[in-house]
Amino acid sequence: MPEKQEGKTVVVSWTGGKDGCFACYRAMEKGYKIARLLHFTNRKKRGSHELNPGIIRAQSVATGIPLIQRDFFSYEEEFRKVILELREQGGRIDGAVFGHIQTHGSLVERICRDLDLEIVMPLWKMDSERLLADMIDAGFEIVIASTRADVLGEKWLGRIIDGAFPGEIHTLGVPVDPCGENGEFHTLVTDGPIFRKKIIITRFEPAFFNGYWYMDIRDFSLQQKG
Repeated sequence: MPEKQEGKTVVVSWTGGKDGCFACYRAMEKGYKIARLLHFTNRKKRGSHELNPGIIRAQSVATGIPLIQRDFFSYEEEFRKVILELREQGGRIDGAVFGHIQTHGSLVERICRDLDLEIVMPLWKMDSERLLADMIDAGFEIVIASTRADVLGEKWLGRIIDGAFPGEIHTLGVPVDPCGENGEFHTLVTDGPIFRKKIIITRFEPAFFNGYWYMDIRDFSLQQKG
């Protein structure tokens, strides 16, 4: 059993996708108290994994975890600013949770060292196929929200990732990491064990930008569970 961390308060770096969401879940399992979800959008460029900001707010409502949304020119500087603001307001922030598996480790280590934060990376260096299976087994509903056009393409948009997914991508004839670690696809989590409500996507339009197809989500709703 992992060592329990009761009494420690953390923030979670949040894009709306599976990795940050599952890292949040794992942190909660270990006893960390989640103070905020932090969602940052790059002002300088539009990213392939960016989602309708309203759907990110819906995830906050669905999980019951408060959200901070910010635009940034420098992710590092904006992250630092948010933590300092929370502390100035009297909030206790002991650490930060990140969903990184293989990349950006040095960046978040530097951020957390400079802010005297415990770094919490529950998914770091895990096997992608095993990790995806753990997410599915835990009950997370994961939707493919964007795809690299030369790898998966438009037809995969909106596809719910299930146990058959790793086998299907292995038949494509091109290498695809089961967790999309090389940018092959990005995801949106619509339900799971940390969700009090389920997100229902009722309408989206396929859109193409900078080599990626993505879901331009137009309508969605929250459905009470149980």
